[in-house]
Amino acid sequence: MSRIDLPASIDAAPEAARPLLEAVKKSLGAVPNMFRLTANSTAALEGYLGLNGALAKGSLSAPTRERIALAVAEINGCDYCLSAHSYLAKNLAKLDDAEIAANRNGGSSDPKADAAVRFAAKLVRERGQVSDADVSAVKMAGYSEGEIVEIVAHVALNTLTNYLNEAFDTPIDFPVVSARAA
Repeated sequence: MSRIDLPASIDAAPEAARPLLEAVKKSLGAVPNMFRLTANSTAALEGYLGLNGALAKGSLSAPTRERIALAVAEINGCDYCLSAHSYLAKNLAKLDDAEIAANRNGGSSDPKADAAVRFAAKLVRERGQVSDADVSAVKMAGYSEGEIVEIVAHVALNTLTNYLNEAFDTPIDFPVVSARAA
C-alpha cells in the first residue's frame, strides 16, 4: 500500500495532471502506478516526463538507457524500477537474461555499453564523485562528451524515480523483480 495517495484512475488524479496521464496512457497503453503516484504533483510529473522525453531523443540507444536504469535501480534497491526496467529491457530493448543480469551487476557483455554502465554505477555509488580516469574510460570506449552528459542525466532521472518509488512504497504493477541489496 502506497504511503501517499495513488489515484485509482486518471479522473481521480489532480485535474492539472490529467492531460499528462492521458498522454502516458496514449504512449504506453496504460498508466503505471509510478506515474499515477507522481501525479500528486503536476510539476513533478511534468518535470519527469519532460526530462524523460528529451533524453529519449538523445544519442544513447534504448538498450543502453535500459542498461543504465537496471544498474541504478539495483544499486538503489528499488524493486519497482527494477521490475519495470527488467520488463522493458526484455520486451522493448530485447536484452536477454544474461545481459540483464550483467546490467544489474553494473556491467554489460557489450564492450561499449559496459563502459557506460560502469560509469553510471560509479556515479551512483560515489554520489557523482568520479575521477578524470573514470571520464576518460567512457571517452575511450567511444562516447562523446554529449553522450557522457546524457549518461549522468539518465542516472539522475532514474534516481528520481527510484527515490519516489522507495519513499512512497509504490505498488509494483510489473512482473516483480527484487533487488539483491540496497
